[in-house]
Amino acid sequence: MTERDSEIEFDFFEEPATTEAERPDRAPRTRRPRRPPGPPSGLTPLLRLIGLISLAILVVVLLVFWISSCRGEAKKDTYSNYMGDVDQVANQSERIGASLNTAITKPDITKTQLVQTLDGLAQQQQQLVDSAENISEPGPLRNEQQRMVDALQFRVSGLRGLRDGFSAQTKNANQAGQLLAAQARRLVTSDVVWDDQFRDPAMQELKDQDIQGVQVPDSNFLQNPDLATSTAMETVWQRVSGGGGGTTTSPGPHGHNLVSVKVLGGAELSKDQLNEIVATTDLGFQVTFENSGDSTETGVRVTLTIQKSPEPIVRRQTVDLTEPGEQQTVTFRNITNVPFVRRTTLQVDIDKVPGETNLSNNTAEYPVIFSYPGG
Repeated sequence: MTERDSEIEFDFFEEPATTEAERPDRAPRTRRPRRPPGPPSGLTPLLRLIGLISLAILVVVLLVFWISSCRGEAKKDTYSNYMGDVDQVANQSERIGASLNTAITKPDITKTQLVQTLDGLAQQQQQLVDSAENISEPGPLRNEQQRMVDALQFRVSGLRGLRDGFSAQTKNANQAGQLLAAQARRLVTSDVVWDDQFRDPAMQELKDQDIQGVQVPDSNFLQNPDLATSTAMETVWQRVSGGGGGTTTSPGPHGHNLVSVKVLGGAELSKDQLNEIVATTDLGFQVTFENSGDSTETGVRVTLTIQKSPEPIVRRQTVDLTEPGEQQTVTFRNITNVPFVRRTTLQVDIDKVPGETNLSNNTAEYPVIFSYPGG
């Protein structure tokens, strides 16, 4: 090795002194607020799906309920409209029945007038049958609809039968009474058919269908079923068969006698003493009378009169039928504008019936004085 070589420094074998690198300063760590504990992230989609399904089910349920409600309202409207049409027919038929009652019990009607009236009423009733047949009924009431038409048809038959019976040329009062009663019983039957075969089953159907608030009309044609008896019809026939207000009557005494007159809800009036009466807003009087004869009487008119200037107060009512020995009470209501604080007279009269000869007990006068309420 030369001198030069020995001078070579093998400094690459020596590791330079290392110094630890200085770390840069770190910013202070800020703490984030803790979130409340929740479901694992894997459950969130499932919960969302369940919520959407629940919402869809709710929408479907509400939609079904709404559709069902609309159908229920539509069904109720169908039944309500049908019953409204029937009600119009029922009311018109009842008015025809009231006209029949007036005609039969009218004291001074002649046979010719009665026959003409019955013919006109029968034609009106037939028009109602035609109207009823054109009513469109709900399917479940098809049978009830036909029974309603049947009831109306019975009324046509009864009216025509009465017309023909009074037109018949017979002098046998008993036979005429039986014939007329048979026809009048058709009118009674019509009311039974209406109630038992139309109204009651229709009400049950509405109940079965859970339809509320819809009324089934009633219709009563013959106001007094007692007029359908042979005795009553014989009396009517005898009264009208004379042609001049009923000159033909059954043998024996006829007539009525006045029994009593009472203030409605108060005392009986006296014919001999002054009757002090408080004129309340619902002032009225009850008149009781009795059939004192041996025969059935029809169309008995009762009149109440209170004397007042310049015109008296007059009220009238008609009792369809009275039997021998039977008492009837007629009520006169809503008597207003009476004369106050001065003496006057209240008079009651029961009209004469054919064949009546004793009229002394048909009428009475009562001295009265009306006072103000609380006076």
